[in-house]
Amino acid sequence: MEDLAWMAWTPATGAFFVAVGLLLLVMIALARRRPEVERVGVLGIPTTRGDRLFLSLVLAAVINLAWIGFVGAAPIATLPIGEGIDVSSLWLASAISLVAAVVVFRTV
Repeated sequence: MEDLAWMAWTPATGAFFVAVGLLLLVMIALARRRPEVERVGVLGIPTTRGDRLFLSLVLAAVINLAWIGFVGAAPIATLPIGEGIDVSSLWLASAISLVAAVVVFRTV
């Protein structure tokens, strides 16, 4: 892991990228089972599931970067496991990103 130390990987960022990979697999499965149908939402333009996923991912990136910029990634708690595992505040940004993605998929 020393080679990846410059990337500042945390469990929260790792979980985020795993979630993105799983989302892509789910979207592939959905595209095969149910063809995409365009719909018009609050933006007033026709969007597909893929468009809404892209908007959700861009919004998640903006939320996480803004969180790091304004709040930082300092630990907010320590789990009493082993020597103690720090829980980063990035988990809160990820939760906000998930809620924002649900809103995008429902309204856009």
